[in-house]
Amino acid sequence: MKSALRFALTAAALLVPVAASAATPIVMHRDPGCGCCAKWAAQVQQQLGRQVRVVDDPNRPALQKRAGVPADVSSCHTAIADGIAFEGHVPIADMKRSLSTRPKGVRGLAVGGMPFGSPGMEVPGVKAQAYDVVAFGPSGRRLFARHGS
Repeated sequence: MKSALRFALTAAALLVPVAASAATPIVMHRDPGCGCCAKWAAQVQQQLGRQVRVVDDPNRPALQKRAGVPADVSSCHTAIADGIAFEGHVPIADMKRSLSTRPKGVRGLAVGGMPFGSPGMEVPGVKAQAYDVVAFGPSGRRLFARHGS
């Protein structure tokens, strides 16, 4: 009986960080007034089930520097979720994977530029571009995912 109770308490304790993290809003800093950023934020909120707080930030380069975002993969917004930086139009599936697996040495994910067809950059009648999601952090950079043709 004691081991069953101990197991139940341990399982409950392990669930608390997940519940707390799901309740924590994602904060997205964007170039002031950028419309595609709002589209990306709406998709993230819908698919992750978490609030996304949008901050118009004219000093976003300072945030990018603090987050360790490589300059050559910068985009129009930088989101912080559970201590991980997401630069640009990172697909939500890639966000989910990185948030759940917490890859060692990864401080964030980035999609450089604003590729058509990436989340928030869908344009009817325009063919989606192929693009890469780059993982970055203290251990360097590596390909995290490839999307498109």
